[in-house]
Amino acid sequence: MKTNLSRREFGANLLKTAIVAAPSFHILKAQPKADGEIIGHGKFRYRLNAKWGNLDAAQFPVKNCHEMVLDSKGRLIMITDEVKNNILIYDRSGKLLDSWGHDYADGHGLTLWNANGEEFLFICNPASGKVVKTDLKGTVLLELPHPAKIGVYEEKMNYRPTETCVGPNGDIYVADGYGSQFILQFNQKGEFIRKFGGPGDGDAQFATAHGIAVDYRNAANPTLLITSRVHNSFKRFTLDGNYLSTIFLPGAFVCRPVLHGQNLYAGVCWSRLRYLNQTPNSGFVTILDQNDRVVSNPGGTKPVYQNGNLQVMVQDKSVEGILMHCHDVCPDNDGNLYICQWNAKQTYPVKLERV
Repeated sequence: MKTNLSRREFGANLLKTAIVAAPSFHILKAQPKADGEIIGHGKFRYRLNAKWGNLDAAQFPVKNCHEMVLDSKGRLIMITDEVKNNILIYDRSGKLLDSWGHDYADGHGLTLWNANGEEFLFICNPASGKVVKTDLKGTVLLELPHPAKIGVYEEKMNYRPTETCVGPNGDIYVADGYGSQFILQFNQKGEFIRKFGGPGDGDAQFATAHGIAVDYRNAANPTLLITSRVHNSFKRFTLDGNYLSTIFLPGAFVCRPVLHGQNLYAGVCWSRLRYLNQTPNSGFVTILDQNDRVVSNPGGTKPVYQNGNLQVMVQDKSVEGILMHCHDVCPDNDGNLYICQWNAKQTYPVKLERV
């Protein structure tokens, strides 16, 4: 069931979920499970594999494993903010195939675009305000203009882009998630078209517009899904920037939306544990079906709906120390998930093996 929430309804539902949240916290008393245990709910259950992708940290170090994409050859391409090797490329067994990149000290957003069989990457480096298009070997083919330099932003406005997506006609959308909270739309040549959103608590505004993706599940009417992380939500917009609806995910500070098949996946960087505050090391993964209804929370509490309203979701303490701050999810064609983590003691990606 898709939810179109007004600001008043959004606040009312948050209050309702806070009231009923306490009983769900009893699960937090469970003893931590070992690597290899099964997590998740319903048809989406997974075996934790925390050793997948581990490398020699002296030769191939990581700081934060920010995002990962799967190319047409089945290679898993991951970005980290470690300039010794910004890009690590794995096969599905966790073997390193290639590495490159030394210029993205704040490497964050990584988007794969398949343009009629030819694949490209879009990389966001928030600290420098750079968004570049590269080939799969790292050659820069296009750099998008800084909005202050083309009159789109005032000079004093902060620009720290976190994510991109590419529309059906090749238009490039940039989420300024760590900056001024606008979505900027460019054509394939990098020419500015429009901006929308901005900071605030309105339906069409954002609080940490961290991620963006095109939802093609309704092939006749693709839309944009955009993260508003502090609002614990994804917001749906038309391709020309008109607000449509909100998917409210109470308790979950979600990162970018990832569409695979008929499902929507997201890493949850924090959840609301103590006093419903944003809590360190409280991440998990959330999975929604084609009706935007949560069906599983690997590493989190079981999703519960009461009178059609989703209740607060938090981390299940059983994954403490393994899942800390889940920053991205990359599904493969067998239903396995690869989890990139921020601020997770410089660990490599975690694999969730579908069971």
